Amino acid sequence: MVSIEKGKTALSGSDQAGREHNISRSILAALFYGVVSFLITTINKSVLTIYRFPSFQLVGIGQMIATLLVLRTGKALKVISFPDLEKGTFFKIWPLPLIYLLNLVSGLGGTKRLSLPMFTVLRRFSILFTMILEGYLLQKHSSTKVKLVVYTMVGGAIIAALDDLAFDAEGYFFLLINDVCTAANGVYIKKKLDAKDFGKYALMYYSALFMLPTLICLSVVTGDMAQGLQYQGWFHVDFLVQFLLTCFIGFLLIYATVLCTAVNSALTTTIVGCLKNVIITYFGMVFAGDYVYSRLNFSGVTISVLASLLYTYVKFSELVRPSPSPPFPPLATRPSPSPVFPPLATRPSPYPPFHLLVSTSPPQTSTAAV
Repeated sequence: MVSIEKGKTALSGSDQAGREHNISRSILAALFYGVVSFLITTINKSVLTIYRFPSFQLVGIGQMIATLLVLRTGKALKVISFPDLEKGTFFKIWPLPLIYLLNLVSGLGGTKRLSLPMFTVLRRFSILFTMILEGYLLQKHSSTKVKLVVYTMVGGAIIAALDDLAFDAEGYFFLLINDVCTAANGVYIKKKLDAKDFGKYALMYYSALFMLPTLICLSVVTGDMAQGLQYQGWFHVDFLVQFLLTCFIGFLLIYATVLCTAVNSALTTTIVGCLKNVIITYFGMVFAGDYVYSRLNFSGVTISVLASLLYTYVKFSELVRPSPSPPFPPLATRPSPSPVFPPLATRPSPYPPFHLLVSTSPPQTSTAAV
């Protein structure tokens, strides 16, 4: 009995250690995504607004090229590995390439045209879309507490939008597309990773590879490429440094997004991004210089921010809370006790079978008696 109890104690200790490791891994992945997402948002805003770079599509092209270079170099040096290109690769990862392209372009377009506070507040809709898509595609349903907090966040965003004195219809359009694509990107990445056909590096590499020619053609047709190449700031060292940073941090953002989604969930990735936006919201009010204050707008922003903080508490409390274990194992898993006596069917009977005692045939006459 003592050895059995020691074994149970050791087993429960290893389970607890494994659970703590998973929680630490989940938190680190979420923090990494949050930091990288904060950096790329501020640098993108600096390049597109402060330096007035006219071509957000060219920034997206630079981010795609940087992603391809880093991943191809890592594979050549055998630091990472992913499957080679095959005939069916495109269809196996579809629709991730299209979602990736729309997410990238719409995010950069919204960053260019909207103030940082309104950009971050309107991003709250991506949480609502993620919650809906997770329930529909992954059969993963959020609790009632989570739903109420998400509705509060979205309500605050709507209040802020009602009194946006710097309203930009094109910026709102870009950001609405970006919200939908962010939700779809997280959910489909989780779905593709669970299918185990491709890892996170393959999804990143082939999404950029398949969509790079499309984005180049789009930028040429719309004239965005020409505007970017004619920009006068290419010879300024500080602009070049930030442009290169936004390209390569774009790769880090893709990696951090896939990592956080794989370790946690699509909804966790989305909410961490929105928590990052809490900092960016007030940072943009003070330092960006393109926010127009009004009392109703500021109130809506604050409501959405507070709901984001509350949602984070609810979400991670659900993650840390251990699932209750039943007091007794299910009947199907309990070992059946060995019987003291064998079943009646296996006992030898001292009597002849019943059908021999009760016979319907007439008695036979003995010839010897006659």
